[in-house]
Amino acid sequence: MGKFRLLLLGVLLHVFVGAMANEGMWIPTLLKKYNIEEMQQMGFRLSADDVYSINHNSMKDAVVLFGRGCTGELVSNQGLLLTNHHCGYSQIQSHSSLENDYLTDGFWAKSKDEELSNPGLEVRFLDRMEDVSAQVFAGTDSLKEAEKQSAMAENIQLIEKEAKIDDRFDAVVKPIFKGNQYFLYVYKVYRDVRLVGAPPSAIGKFGGDTDNWMWPRHTGDFSIFRVYADKNNEPADYSPDNVPYTPKKFFPISLKGVQPEDFVLIFGFPGTTNEYLPSDAVELLMQQSNPDRIKIRSRKLDILRSQMEADPKVRIQYASKYASTSNSWKRWQGEIRGLKRMNALDMKHRFERDFENWYQQSEALTHRYAGVLPAFEKLYTELRPYDRAYNYYSEIVFRGTDIWTLANQLPRNKGAWSAASAEAQQKLKQKLRTAIKNHFKNYHQATDEQVFVALMRMLKADLDASFLPESFRTLLEKYPDEKLLKKVYRKSLLTDQSKLTALIDQLDGKQIERLQKDPLVALYDQLRGYFLSNIERPYREINLEIGKQQKTYMAGIMAMKEGQALYPDANLTLRVAYGKVEGYKPADGVVYKHYTTLKGIIEKDNPEIYDYDVPQHLRDLYDAKDFGRYGDDDRMPVAFTASVHTTGGNSGSPAINANGELIGINFDRCWEGTMSDIMFDPDQCRNIMVDIRYVLFLIDKFAGAGYLLDEMKLVTE
Repeated sequence: MGKFRLLLLGVLLHVFVGAMANEGMWIPTLLKKYNIEEMQQMGFRLSADDVYSINHNSMKDAVVLFGRGCTGELVSNQGLLLTNHHCGYSQIQSHSSLENDYLTDGFWAKSKDEELSNPGLEVRFLDRMEDVSAQVFAGTDSLKEAEKQSAMAENIQLIEKEAKIDDRFDAVVKPIFKGNQYFLYVYKVYRDVRLVGAPPSAIGKFGGDTDNWMWPRHTGDFSIFRVYADKNNEPADYSPDNVPYTPKKFFPISLKGVQPEDFVLIFGFPGTTNEYLPSDAVELLMQQSNPDRIKIRSRKLDILRSQMEADPKVRIQYASKYASTSNSWKRWQGEIRGLKRMNALDMKHRFERDFENWYQQSEALTHRYAGVLPAFEKLYTELRPYDRAYNYYSEIVFRGTDIWTLANQLPRNKGAWSAASAEAQQKLKQKLRTAIKNHFKNYHQATDEQVFVALMRMLKADLDASFLPESFRTLLEKYPDEKLLKKVYRKSLLTDQSKLTALIDQLDGKQIERLQKDPLVALYDQLRGYFLSNIERPYREINLEIGKQQKTYMAGIMAMKEGQALYPDANLTLRVAYGKVEGYKPADGVVYKHYTTLKGIIEKDNPEIYDYDVPQHLRDLYDAKDFGRYGDDDRMPVAFTASVHTTGGNSGSPAINANGELIGINFDRCWEGTMSDIMFDPDQCRNIMVDIRYVLFLIDKFAGAGYLLDEMKLVTE
């Protein structure tokens, strides 16, 4: 290992101190060195080992990575798990129909026998994590960049393979500090996770997309699942013989509520942040990337909203799709607004001038870092046209329409099919049958046709001709909308469930040829092929070079800031963030309190609007002030805010008080603070949590599922 790498690792392991209390997503294994003293000064009464330990049970054993990108927490010794309503939304939607509309009416299992299985849903418990930087970098010092990346990928693959003891475990190596350091994360994966309860959408998604990302907020954003295991408490596929999982640790629940300045800890799996981007990257994000994606999704959402309002069945079919599409759409708008308000580009430019002044103090530093900022300027200029094309293809071709999502799953390669074993062929057929069934359950042809035509027109109108196949441009110029649908969409086998299923049942080389010639499949393949050859390849190459420069830039920042606070960007691994309960001032003359109550829900009640139609039973409970032991005098708390640094992936994270007790479930950020993925503002960035007392009130008083509370440990003092 070279002298520079030894020096670099020494910098990485250095204690960075003095962070603002409410900024940062910290690695839990390093709390004892970096954070616990400050946390205790803020009021935290436990130790670092109580949060994370490999030697005894700790909070980390009660926190899970839920599904593909949320967090959940265990709240009983029988595997009972809380997460957000929006995290469990696709499972709730998958069980819903016109006859059993669990989205509208809610779902509550009255016993374990009534809990609903969710094929494919998994939860991951972190078993251990360790720094594997030396193993990842081994043998790469003298290699060129492409060769180095390839060698590192091989090293990572070997590390992950060796860490997977058996099929109970999964392992992943993740970079931090822009690839200057690597950590191994080993998870124990439980595959039998059942839906226990969910409030109606008018509670769990109260305010819908209008209130999303906003404060004040009145959303009961929670759902309840249960983790099951085999008789030995080990992971197992679904079986009626499985039993509730017995966790190493679960959270006690506080009924004491929150007050301003109270300590709050958020423990979860934040997805992605980019706090150390150069000004050129932030400029591209603000001026092109976000606006392009907002424009495309705005058109799609307009169509979906119109169709959902016109047909209750379409509303159910597209509820989850609409929610997932609108979530980032609104966040991107808030992100631009927040970055402009903070004068983010000016701040980045000032930091870069400081960086230049720092490295110019030494010839060695100048040699290493002087070329980084000019390289960024050149590379982001080259990236700009490819960035637009990449985003348009991503939003329109690869995730824009239902029909092309289905097309992407169908086989095209006759050679691969012929070479596969009979067993492999049968497994593929079954996988495709399931995919087709799921597709058509949530597919409405007239809706998807409108989306298809609108987005195809945008693709042609907004991209330079060099980024589109000539035959595609000719097709759209030749045919108006209705004829285009007749020519391509309605001639496709992909619109007919019975015919497509029959083809899969008879799948062979001839049927694969038939799929290749299908007009929708052929058009999709044409666009995808053009994208891979003419857009993705140069886009990836430029970004590879940007990544190399970013790694060097990050190393320079770490050296420049030695002895000061630095935390790694989020990357969907377990992190600790902390702050205090507080409101904020979003604008001149406006002050937001730190909490909301059920009174605000009643004030917003509007039976004519689906997302604001308060269930009658909740109205009755409010009128009677029947809040039980969960209310605060004559008020029923609903949600509260704190100055904790969170992002996507923290959805469902436990909000924990100074005693290690659950006080809420994190579910959102305020709109004014969504730029915290790029730049944190302690005055405006607030995370939003549903008060755990409102959750318990709904389970007990509203749903009549108080038996679930008998499993929990409720703390009143």
